[in-house]
Amino acid sequence: MNIYSDSFHTVIKYLKDTEFDLRNLLVIMEDFNICDSLWDPSFSHHSFISDNFFAIADLFNLFLSYSPDLVPTRYSDNPSKLNSVIDLMFLQSSSSELNTHHIHPDWHCLSDHAPLMVTIPIVEEHVEKSK
Repeated sequence: MNIYSDSFHTVIKYLKDTEFDLRNLLVIMEDFNICDSLWDPSFSHHSFISDNFFAIADLFNLFLSYSPDLVPTRYSDNPSKLNSVIDLMFLQSSSSELNTHHIHPDWHCLSDHAPLMVTIPIVEEHVEKSK
């Protein structure tokens, strides 16, 4: 599931207040627009919005993946503002194959966001068919 949450956290509020059934969700990712000291060492505060999103992720059996890259995911075009980590990835906690993601700051080119990447292994499986 790819999510963009605006500065009012509309999507997070919607997901928190809405009951729905999504099975086999492997990844929730992208721009959450939440600055928090939990994942951004340059930010000094914790946000209650993060707590809401952790509760949502827990419902889907997902955990916050911490990239080994430790680089910003959003690059400010204003020199007086710091770069930040607002793009996140939550991965299925029961999967040993999905255990980390990477941030590619050198690929952000014309965007102000660095791409996040995770490798999802796909195993060939034979499925018997019959009529």
